[in-house]
Amino acid sequence: MPLDAHALLKARADGLNDAYANHSAFAVMSRALDDDLVGDIALVSSFGAESVVLLHMLSVMDRTRPVLFLETGMLFPETLTYQREVADRLGLSDVRVIRPDTEALFADDPEGDLHQRDTDACCALRKTAPLERALGGFDAWITGRKRYQGGKRAELQFFEAEAGKLKVNPLAHWEPSDIADYMTNNRLPRHPLVAQGYPSIGCGPCTSKVAPGEDPRAGRWRGDEKTECGIHFAGGVVVRGNGAVVAG
Repeated sequence: MPLDAHALLKARADGLNDAYANHSAFAVMSRALDDDLVGDIALVSSFGAESVVLLHMLSVMDRTRPVLFLETGMLFPETLTYQREVADRLGLSDVRVIRPDTEALFADDPEGDLHQRDTDACCALRKTAPLERALGGFDAWITGRKRYQGGKRAELQFFEAEAGKLKVNPLAHWEPSDIADYMTNNRLPRHPLVAQGYPSIGCGPCTSKVAPGEDPRAGRWRGDEKTECGIHFAGGVVVRGNGAVVAG
């Protein structure tokens, strides 16, 4: 994206952050859905441990809005079942299951073992590239990231400019207790793996159980300095835990 275009988009994000300051999570999301300065928008959901909060909010606001679900081909069976059950229970009518390109999989990961050799390349193939294609017709997308998740998320704002799109983070300022209270008060179904020790859930091969007292995301790419799958960039690069960057 040209620097001047990115600067304009960043200025728009900054203006939106000023305009939405002190809004509640629900108000941010509800207003953003129909804000001309935001444009056409989709909710991107992993249907993971905390995803049901934003999915429920969307179902209250407009069940016909598009939800993009990245089916990497390596998700836990429990996640696939949970996705179908939640979408049906909430009446979400436009859940789009996004899958990796078949030819790209055959060329770059024919044995399905790329994650064992290069986790960044695997995430790019199975997550980043498919999502980029799916977002082609949208101006913005909604994420479930929060500041309490730490790392580069610690300074998260409601709006960000990235890769030519606006990213909207309604839950940026929420705490774990807010998530738990919302789910309890609205009687929302929990992802079945949470009770088994998985507070953060990604692809099966790269997600492990978390011990009591560990960071909730400690089970993601355990033993690797990788902290993000790659769909969330900082300045166009994937940021690792040690501050190293990998070109996106």
